[in-house]
Amino acid sequence: MDVVNLLGLDLEGLAAYCEQLGEKRFRATQLFRWIHQKGAADFDQMTDLAKSLRQKLAGRAHVKALDVISEHQSGDGTVKWLFDVGAGNAVEAVFIPESDRGTLCISSQAGCAVGCRFCSTGHQGFSRNLDTAEIIAQLWYAEHNLRRRFGTGERVISNVVMMGMGEPLQNYSALLPALKMMLDDHGYGLSRRRVTVSTSGVVPMIDRLRDDCPVALAVSLHAPDDELREQLVPLNKKYPIAELLDACNRYLDRAPRDFITFEYCMLDGVNDKPEQAQALVELLCGHVSCKINLIPFNPFPASGLKCSPRDRVTAFASILSKAGLITTVRKTRGDDIDAACGQLAGEVQDRTNVIVRMSRAPLGATPA
Repeated sequence: MDVVNLLGLDLEGLAAYCEQLGEKRFRATQLFRWIHQKGAADFDQMTDLAKSLRQKLAGRAHVKALDVISEHQSGDGTVKWLFDVGAGNAVEAVFIPESDRGTLCISSQAGCAVGCRFCSTGHQGFSRNLDTAEIIAQLWYAEHNLRRRFGTGERVISNVVMMGMGEPLQNYSALLPALKMMLDDHGYGLSRRRVTVSTSGVVPMIDRLRDDCPVALAVSLHAPDDELREQLVPLNKKYPIAELLDACNRYLDRAPRDFITFEYCMLDGVNDKPEQAQALVELLCGHVSCKINLIPFNPFPASGLKCSPRDRVTAFASILSKAGLITTVRKTRGDDIDAACGQLAGEVQDRTNVIVRMSRAPLGATPA
């Protein structure tokens, strides 16, 4: 008999599982709260569950965390965890503390198949999709580990961004129940406005997300025209910019925010010229309600690219802002531990074999 990892079941799935055990729905709600709100992994800790239910769960189910290969903390407070997902694969999650929020960046795949030119993860290649339990385990571990670290019973993570390794919308069947758990008041209770899915532009799945679970949406744009974007984001050959913007406008009908965030990685001499800023203005102004997030590029050797100089980023932002586009320049966080945007999990397959023997946490352990 297969042992079920309860981290992979949203509340509806857990209710169905409890019914299979001959239990009523309210037992699923109790169990769900113990796992996600309190971080419990041991059924014996769940004191308001009937002893008969705890006995049924023993041997049939577990709360199985991911092995922690390593943890690094930046001088700015950013924390990066490397999680073992088996067969030599590892994924990373990053916690970014700010004065008014705590944001966790989560991975959805081991590697990435999209292959954006400026992304370290894409250069690693694609291994496999994560399952729902592996996605939510990153949040489960980080939330309850940080509560213990900070000595608080209050929620530490207020925002989740699906911007780690992988293209979330190419792993939709696992992503959807994970999002529902993040939003569920019996789980993590996050606002739809504070959960963001970032995509390189998988148009049909943007429409699916709009219908199934509309959360905040961020789109990796990075170029003002199809010719350049195809060089930087190969997926543009399948879903060109015009189709992508149409999907964004459809999404806005149900989005929790009244804008789409467009991510634009600033690449020296590639996409940072004044005329390209003006082309971006003409592309977006009056066509889609949006905010622009300019991202300083984090160089890595295989890319052959450099970050735009600060003055050029400032000039680019000024052109957008003067045209009426709300524009921000992302503050780089965690770059001293390779946790900044685009840096996640370079060479993790090599690192897994080296580090896993030194700092492995036991499977299913309550975060400490």
